[in-house]
Amino acid sequence: MATPISKTAARKAPPARKPGKAPIAYTVPGMEINDAQTVIGILQDRLNALTDLHLTLKHIHWNVVGPNFISVHTMLDPQVDAVREMADTAAERIATLGGSPEGTPGRLVASRSWDDYNLMRDDALAHLGALDVVYTGVNGDFRKAIDDTEDLDPVTQDLLIEMSESLEQYHWFVRAHLENSSGQLSTAGAGSERVAAARAPRTRNAR
Repeated sequence: MATPISKTAARKAPPARKPGKAPIAYTVPGMEINDAQTVIGILQDRLNALTDLHLTLKHIHWNVVGPNFISVHTMLDPQVDAVREMADTAAERIATLGGSPEGTPGRLVASRSWDDYNLMRDDALAHLGALDVVYTGVNGDFRKAIDDTEDLDPVTQDLLIEMSESLEQYHWFVRAHLENSSGQLSTAGAGSERVAAARAPRTRNAR
């Protein structure tokens, strides 16, 4: 006798959908539907990045070790809280424009163009080296989003500029740990989190 398939096992995962492609029926007064749809797509991509970033920051917060543990551990929590608030702001702007913000883990993984952060327990400065690469990607994409919304929606652009100001400051906090007195970064030119972590001062001095 065949074993019946459970409802859970029979349930199929929904197909992946490109951010911002769900049709909208209305938007804010004075804005064209097509323009709103484009801005929603930009905002959804930034929502994905911010959601991923605040989880990554918390992951690092849990996994830093070594002599710099307490300073890095306590530095990251305010960033986690602030980035989570930015994600909420981006999601609410999507809803304001008539869209439906996507915040589930599956949608995030299906839509993002980057891989998971790949360091586990490690020296605090190694994590900051990897985080330099993370912030470089996030902040560069925010700059592009700011440019892309300039003509479409200055209100959204203002929100992105405000977020970018804080994110770039957090990046400076990270880079200050990796910079020498001549202003050179130990992670300069690193193309991946692993390479940047290996170039962090702790790893170099341990050889």
